[in-house]
Amino acid sequence: MKSFGRAAAILSVSTLALVGCGESNNPDAGGDTDSGENGASSDVAGTLVGGGASSQEAAMTAWTDGFTSVAPEAQVNYASVGSGGGRDGFLGGEYDFAGSDAAMSDEEWESTQEICGPEGAFHIPSYISPVAVAFNVEGIDETLNLDADTIASIFAGEVSSWDDEAIAEHNPDMELPSTPISVVHRADDSGTTENFVDYLATASDVWDYEVSGEWPGEIAAESAQQTSGVVGLTSETDGAITYADASQIGDLNTVAVQVGEEYVEYSPEAASQAVASSSPIEGQASNNMAYELDRRTEESGAYPVVLVSYHIFCNEYPDQETADLALAFGEYVISEDGQATAEAAAGNAPISDDLRDGAMESLSAITVSE
Repeated sequence: MKSFGRAAAILSVSTLALVGCGESNNPDAGGDTDSGENGASSDVAGTLVGGGASSQEAAMTAWTDGFTSVAPEAQVNYASVGSGGGRDGFLGGEYDFAGSDAAMSDEEWESTQEICGPEGAFHIPSYISPVAVAFNVEGIDETLNLDADTIASIFAGEVSSWDDEAIAEHNPDMELPSTPISVVHRADDSGTTENFVDYLATASDVWDYEVSGEWPGEIAAESAQQTSGVVGLTSETDGAITYADASQIGDLNTVAVQVGEEYVEYSPEAASQAVASSSPIEGQASNNMAYELDRRTEESGAYPVVLVSYHIFCNEYPDQETADLALAFGEYVISEDGQATAEAAAGNAPISDDLRDGAMESLSAITVSE
């Protein structure tokens, strides 16, 4: 098994144990902590290194601060390098865990068996978030109604003016300007891109491009790095439209998406409703909690442009220190306190009690390689 690197300072570790439970290679370890309330033990110490989704930045700041408040000898360092960069860094041994707005492919998961043991890595849902279709157009100061085909046509460059008939059809009472549309997309490999493109490919009949974390190169459009970059460029450009984690869109206006016969605005509750109708991804680790999202849902009130943001952990770590830290931080993130902290900081939808129970069980499988 490859050893895990450290992008931050060398660990200065005291005896690492979880209060009220044995070592973390006890399969029942997670079930004996008080994780449902605060998710961490004050006896855990050292530094855990992660990297990944920039959409998690606001939530991650809240989690790392909250985790340190209940585990003063522990520290979590997180690099916002995008979901693809986080998964690559995790596979390369740079990070102890990854944050990702998209699940690992089967090929990526198979690669984790080299660093994480026979069961490889697994996902736990850290939060649920709507992906906002956000725009900046002088003369439009309210929510636009659009269906999946029109959104896809806009981002494919086939609808190029804000007063196009395809947009006007869904907004008959709105005076639309003739401003040219400027599409802004992520330049980096992004889980937000992958989720948004998956929506376009699944829910519309006009999107013919590969579903990937990288924007289709054949579409002429503006680009920027990470969530802050696309939001910033869109905010500065009259006529611009982009997609981004809804918690970070600032003052941009947004699109209400047609679901069945109604138009649904994004909200944490509407995003959670869409996830509730989705199915688990099969074929990876036995304790995996990644989901195949239902983009074509017609359930009233559901918002299908949604992502489940994951934390990816190893089932086996090379040393007890890292295993204990990964378990304790993972438990804090999904705890009631951790979820409430992230909701206050970033506006995501907290995971349900059922998801929390499942994630606790999944995390309890973390062990140390022999």
